[in-house]
Amino acid sequence: VQLQASGGGLVQAGGSLTLSCAASGRTFSGLVMGWFRQAPGKEREFVATISWAGTRKDYGDSVKGRFTISRDNAKNTVFLQMNSLKPEDTAVYYCAAARGVYTDYTRYDYWGQGTLVTVSS
Repeated sequence: VQLQASGGGLVQAGGSLTLSCAASGRTFSGLVMGWFRQAPGKEREFVATISWAGTRKDYGDSVKGRFTISRDNAKNTVFLQMNSLKPEDTAVYYCAAARGVYTDYTRYDYWGQGTLVTVSS
């Protein structure tokens, strides 16, 4: 499966952005989708994950209450709504797909190319 992330950009602190990740190349069916991020010099960090049916959503502690993950299976797309952005949210954001609900990025089989989010103070 190929994943294409988009929607990154420059935003002021307190602002909002919505990231999208479109899947193609094979059925989207049954795949768990996740978002991770990586800031310069830091390890890849879990942001959010959503089950196939959307009934289970998990978030990293640093984004709980501010970010919302969702998906549209008819359009093979997953979204990450990011509100109340902080400078520490600055990172390259990656979408990924897996066969189970995991917070460990090593459990994800497919990755998008990443989209840069920069939050200015």
